[in-house]
Order: sequence, then structure tokens, then C-alpha cells
Amino acid sequence: MSAPRFADRFAGKVLVVTGAAQGIGRTVAIRAAEEGGRVVFVDRADFIAEVAAEARDAETAAFNADLETYEGAAAAMRFAEERFGGIDILINNVGGAIRMRPYAEFEPSQIDAEIRRSLMPTLYCCHAVLPHLFARGGGTIVNVSSNATRGIHRVPYSAAKGGVNAITQSLAMELAERNIRVVATAPGGTEAPPRRIPRNAVGDTADEKGWMADVVRQVKETSFLKRYGTIEEQAAPILFLASDEASYITGSVLPVAGGDTG
Repeated sequence: MSAPRFADRFAGKVLVVTGAAQGIGRTVAIRAAEEGGRVVFVDRADFIAEVAAEARDAETAAFNADLETYEGAAAAMRFAEERFGGIDILINNVGGAIRMRPYAEFEPSQIDAEIRRSLMPTLYCCHAVLPHLFARGGGTIVNVSSNATRGIHRVPYSAAKGGVNAITQSLAMELAERNIRVVATAPGGTEAPPRRIPRNAVGDTADEKGWMADVVRQVKETSFLKRYGTIEEQAAPILFLASDEASYITGSVLPVAGGDTG
């Protein structure tokens, strides 16, 4: 299912999109550029410049950063400021469950890795972008959370995304007087092409493949529509919330999961 394009919806806006090399982030960043925005594609993948170049006839830039560190987040925001003169919109898309397994099967180091992947980049980027939004006199932050705050075999990931929801709501309350909106979407299961860089670099064990199959069944069963969504179906609400069309929406976490609110 393809979503309509809105010509020049982001004209005059500078956007930073994290996790822009693959999946939802890639589609969001390319569409924002095609809709008139000047877009900084941020990712730690070494092919991020190649992805940024896919947005033809658009003003884009690519920046390599490890957003699991505060230094990486701050460097990405500084780059956007230096390249395009400021930041209007930040879309925090980095995250994703590394492993699927019952909580009792997680090792402590694996729990830590899930939190670093799916909570800390959003927490760090929300902080690092604030001086730039203050200088602009306002702006918008869109966090990509998940409806998997309720789900099986991914408790650390669920905890991380619950944290993203809390960041969204508390920061929205704190920053409203500064003319800054903070919102989020909570995607459900999403069909995507094979990742060029897998989330679990060491590969899944036989048990993990079985546990993943359990998750797929659970996600489809708890969705009213009984299917996974498409990347376009996830990108469209993110871009809507980032745009001025959503100017009276802040502090909200929008479920995009076929009826499963998580």
C-alpha cells in the first residue's frame, strides 16, 4: 500500500532522521526530502551516504554516528547545524529488538544491550537537540516507539520502548512553553526487506528462531487486522506528526499496529 506524497510539506524545514540507513527510517528520511525538507540522514552504517543520495533533486546530507553514545548524538546535531544552519525537526528512529527470547533466558549483558539500542539513542538525541531547537524558537521531536510494550519474548526491548513513551509525554509537558512539540508513534509488526546489517550480528540460535516464530504469531493474533503493516504505513503517520498539520498534537503516542495498542 503506497501513501500519498505531499509536495513541499517540509519546505523551509531542516530535519534530522536517525536510523536512516534501513527500514522505516530510510523511508521517512527519503520522503521528507522529497517533500521539500533539508534532511540529515544519520546512522552508524557505513553506507548512509549512499542512502541519502537516493533522494534525488533534494537537499540531503549524511552523517555517521553511534547514537548509543552521547558524543555521537551531540556530533550529529552539530553537523546538522553546521550544514543547514539549524534544526527544526528531529525524528528518533534508532532501535529494534536484538533478540527474541523468554526473559528467563536473557543474559545480563543482553539486557543491557537492548536498553542501549532502543532507549539511549532517543534519550541522548532528545537532550542533544534541545539547544538547537531553543535557538530556532521551537520545533518538533517525533520518537518512534513500539506497541511491543506488551508482548512476549522481548521484555528488555519492551522496557526500553516504555521509556521512550515516558520521555515523549514528560518532555512534551516540559517543553510546551518553549514552542516544542514532542510526539511518538508506536509501530506494530512491520514487513521490511532483509536488513543489510542484521540487528543480531552473531545470528539467531535455533531456539531464538522458534521464539521469533512465537512472536510473529502473537503479533498477528493481537492485531485486529491480523497482519503486519508495511513500511509506508509506518512512515506516513511519522511524517504527519512531524509536519505542521499536527500542530495541536503533543505528548501523544499514536499506536500504528492494526488496532493493537500495546
